[in-house]
Amino acid sequence: MANLRSVRREESAGIRVRMLVATLVAGAALMTGCGGGDEEESTTASTSSTTSTTTTTEVELDENGYPPLAYVQPLIGHVPEGIELDGREGTPPEAPGETDLEAAAEAASCELQLDLPDEGNAHFADEDKEVDYETSPPTSGDHYAGNESGSGALADGAYLETPAITRVVHSQEHGRVVIHYSPDLSEEEQLEIKGVFEEDPAGAILIPNADMPYEVAVTAWTQLVGCGEYEGATTLDVVAAFRDVYRGKGPERFPIEL
Repeated sequence: MANLRSVRREESAGIRVRMLVATLVAGAALMTGCGGGDEEESTTASTSSTTSTTTTTEVELDENGYPPLAYVQPLIGHVPEGIELDGREGTPPEAPGETDLEAAAEAASCELQLDLPDEGNAHFADEDKEVDYETSPPTSGDHYAGNESGSGALADGAYLETPAITRVVHSQEHGRVVIHYSPDLSEEEQLEIKGVFEEDPAGAILIPNADMPYEVAVTAWTQLVGCGEYEGATTLDVVAAFRDVYRGKGPERFPIEL
């Protein structure tokens, strides 16, 4: 776990160094072009600098065109067109205070709903179809499927926008654990939750979800823990413990990769 955090910090540091070098190069180019030019020349140079910086940022996307810190796995799931991914750097979590799921849930006043009834798994072709799931967030039931990677299930990774929940349910059928958080949480709180996701993102999905009665919830196929209030480290313990218990345990176990 510690090695994984070190690698990510080195990657982040490398990105910052490359961006700094690009900025210095752009600055040197501007200095070369200076020499008493008029305001129009200054404006042109400034525009060029902005373009250069944007280009450098785009180069930092991964081989599939996604932000590296979103940890997207498009070969075993689908990224809906136009959806915004979460490339923010999360806050590294402290060592967990409680690793037992039931004890962690009790300490954080979270509600465990385990071994829920299986609501079925029929497929349909309209990802926006409204389904009356028995729980919120849903843990099983009929869901979208299409001719896409992972049969239309949502790809592993972190998202800044809420995807169709029918894709999320399909991902849970494939053994994925889904971390839901209220978009009303502060950015600082969101990044704390994302830090737990980044700690071990394989087989996990992170999404904002305004349509649930919790500030934080974690779901898997027929399994749910919901936390009415986000309480920092104690809630993060629940997220990590649930992930470690239920990841990879859906009825259809697609490969888990990173």
